[in-house]
Amino acid sequence: MDVAAQRMKQPHSPPRAWRLVATALCFLVFGVGGLCLRLIVFPLLAVVPGDALARRRRARMTISRLFWLFVQFMSRTGVLSYEIQGQERLGQPGQMVIANHPSLIDVVVLISLIRDANCVVKASLWRNPFTRGPIRAAGYISNSGSMDMLDEAADALQVGETLIVFPEGTRTTPGQPPCFHRGAAAIALRGARVITPVVITVSPSTLTKAEPWYRIPARRFHFCLRVGADIEPNSFTAGHSLPIASRKLNDHLHQHFIKELAREPSAFGNQEPDH
Repeated sequence: MDVAAQRMKQPHSPPRAWRLVATALCFLVFGVGGLCLRLIVFPLLAVVPGDALARRRRARMTISRLFWLFVQFMSRTGVLSYEIQGQERLGQPGQMVIANHPSLIDVVVLISLIRDANCVVKASLWRNPFTRGPIRAAGYISNSGSMDMLDEAADALQVGETLIVFPEGTRTTPGQPPCFHRGAAAIALRGARVITPVVITVSPSTLTKAEPWYRIPARRFHFCLRVGADIEPNSFTAGHSLPIASRKLNDHLHQHFIKELAREPSAFGNQEPDH
C-alpha cells in the first residue's frame, strides 16, 4: 500500500440518505463477515499444515487483509475518507502501539495496517457471536484487567509481537480529552522494545460510544491516523522503580495525545453539528 493509496480524500460527500444505507450495509457486511470467518474460513485454515504459531499467524494475517478490504469498502461507498501518516513505522518486533479511541473503527484500521498484530480487546467481544471466532483464532488478549492479562500482554511483546493497546479501555467521550489508564504503561515497561503513539482523529465525530450507528454526521467523516515518533521505554525506567516509571510514562503519553489532539479544530467540544 503506497502513500497515494493511503490518502483517499474524496472532494464531495455523497447524499445523507445514501450514506445511511451504506452505513447499514457496512454493519451488515461486518457481522456476516465475522460469522463466515468463524464458521467457514478459520475451520478451513485450521486443517492447513502448521503448528499453533503458524495457525495464529495465518488467522491474524487473514483478519488484517479483510479489515483492509473493509476499509476500502467503507471508503468507496462514501461512508468515510481516510488518511494514514507514518504507516512505515508500524509492525516493528516488540513494538507496543498506543492509540486513542475516538470511534468504533479505530481497531479495524490499525489491524488492517499491521499484518501480524496482536491486540488487547474488550472482554465482551470474546462472548459476541460475530467476533469471538476471529478473536480466538488470532489469539488476541482479553482486557480483563487482571494481572494475568498484564503478564500475557508483556509476554507477547517480549517474544517480538507487535501489540495494539487503547489505554482508555473504551471509546473517548465526545468533546472530552482522552483519559489513560496506567495499565498500558505498565505493560509497555515490562515488555516493549519500543513504544509508538498513534493519534487518531475522526471529523465530524461519529461511531462514538454515545451514538447509535444510524445517527450519521451531516457529511462523510474523515478518518486520520498519524503515527508518532518511537519512545524508548528505558528512558523512563532508568533510576526509577517500576510504579514511578509507569506513572511518568503514562503522564508523558497523556500529555503527548492532549497536545497532538489540540491541533485539530474539532478536538474538544467543537464538533460539527449533526443535522
